[in-house]
Amino acid sequence: MISATVIAEIAEAPPHVKAFYDELLTDYLTIVPIVPAARALQQAYIDAHIVTREYADDALHVAVATISDCAMIVSWNFKHIVNFRKVPLYNAVNVQQGYRPLTIHSPMEVVEYDEE
Repeated sequence: MISATVIAEIAEAPPHVKAFYDELLTDYLTIVPIVPAARALQQAYIDAHIVTREYADDALHVAVATISDCAMIVSWNFKHIVNFRKVPLYNAVNVQQGYRPLTIHSPMEVVEYDEE
């Protein structure tokens, strides 16, 4: 799954990144819309001071994944998403708002390598 927010970010990426995502979108990914419930959860994260309004898109990534019932988020954003201090805070708000906690990992944690 990928959100419309990520699609907008990819539009600003270098050509090789766009090509990679174009292939993934065609074959593997579902684009998840940004619904009002995701915007409300985004605001709850901001209200809980997990991120500031300046980084609202980062909160929206987590909110969309939560609302969409994703099993996990995989991100390179170590400052506002894949952060050992912030993950429990996101999940506390999720539970408080009636959603399940989710796991958040870096790509290095989820990529499988062949044993040589």
